[in-house]
Amino acid sequence: MPNVLVTGGAGYIGSHACKALTDAGYTPVTYDNLSTGWADAVKFGPFEQGDLRDRARLDAVFAAYQPIAVLHFGALSQVGESMREPGLYWDNNVTGSLVLMEAAVAAGCEQFVFSSTCATYGDQDNVVLNEDSPQAPINAYGASKRAIEDMLSGFEAAHGLRHVIFRYFNVAGADPEAKVGEFHQPETHLVPLILDAIDGKRDALTIFGTDYDTPDGTCIRDYVHVCDLVDAHVLGLKWLESGKDSRVFNLGTGSGFSVREVIDHARRITNKDVPVVEGLRRPGDCTKLVSGSARAVSELGWSPGRSTLDEMIRDAWRWHQTGHYDK
Repeated sequence: MPNVLVTGGAGYIGSHACKALTDAGYTPVTYDNLSTGWADAVKFGPFEQGDLRDRARLDAVFAAYQPIAVLHFGALSQVGESMREPGLYWDNNVTGSLVLMEAAVAAGCEQFVFSSTCATYGDQDNVVLNEDSPQAPINAYGASKRAIEDMLSGFEAAHGLRHVIFRYFNVAGADPEAKVGEFHQPETHLVPLILDAIDGKRDALTIFGTDYDTPDGTCIRDYVHVCDLVDAHVLGLKWLESGKDSRVFNLGTGSGFSVREVIDHARRITNKDVPVVEGLRRPGDCTKLVSGSARAVSELGWSPGRSTLDEMIRDAWRWHQTGHYDK
């Protein structure tokens, strides 16, 4: 089976991508420094521990496995942290990606699938974003991802590094078999925060703002099941293998759910109460953010079939009850 280098393969999305690659007939080679990932999440191929900024280590891994492509998930991804410490994001995300691209080109690996973000679009409230929406990131996280997209264009022009870029917002759910799942320290994502509140691992879930111009007063976001998301990345790899040109795809459902809707569905799915406290709005939070995916559907043949709120919460709850990874 052909090898594929998966950076960040010990993280939430990366570990699910490794499972999807295995199911599709590839051997995923996880490359991760375990700063936010978990060694226990590496279950579907070899593991090489290392930092993206370590060129010698990357060169050795490329030489050992000769991957046909890179799936690049490795990144810092907390928006709030990126506002407080932007240098971390420019160093880790941008410098790390630059070193990775240079190593890939030097090794003759010229297919690159990049996990970007709709945060590159910035503050565009209450519109359905598509690939042609203007990009104006408002934090260092989004800016770092935009910079990496720009680098990929330059590396293609100079070195023939063909790429597929995926931009998406909120990812939820877990492997239906509960082999891997979502676990962050600290936890910042809504669904696992709700499940932690249900389990008593936190006193209550805080709703940040209840006076937005939405039917129930809380923010609306687009959620995609992690398995649908990684299926798109495998399709992106096959797109490149078929010789097609570099392309950008948004991944979303084109609709969204409010915070209260997610809570209500979690209460019903788990048959447990969700303790809630109402707080003030957070600076920078938009009323409604959703992402269209018409291009991915029509060109890649992608379908977000698992991305119903019930299925995402049900799979996340199954994983949540199995326990968590250990460092």
